[in-house]
Amino acid sequence: MQCERLLTLSKHWYLHVKEETMAPARMVQFIKQHVDACPVCLKDPDIEDEIEKITEIILPESKIPKAVRLKQEAEEAEREQAEAEDKDDTAPETEGSSDEDFKEDDEEEPLPS
Repeated sequence: MQCERLLTLSKHWYLHVKEETMAPARMVQFIKQHVDACPVCLKDPDIEDEIEKITEIILPESKIPKAVRLKQEAEEAEREQAEAEDKDDTAPETEGSSDEDFKEDDEEEPLPS
């Protein structure tokens, strides 16, 4: 970034984003508005790439509120654990266990007269 003013503004806006007093998308919008109006930024050949990098850094983490993100991560961990347990349950039977072992219990005994 060649524009000192944009650097200063970006740092200022980023602090607001971290304090959650400004939406990350709003910061990106302010950067783009500045670039469109600033003669120094308009001459900077790398400004678009830098805006993309800033956008990638700021938006993904802040797009979802932290509480929701933590809940989703916990649910995903539980789902993975359940899948791992299901794989253990569907493992081949060990020797000595067969359907014949269970047939004895299924047979009806005659009632005493």
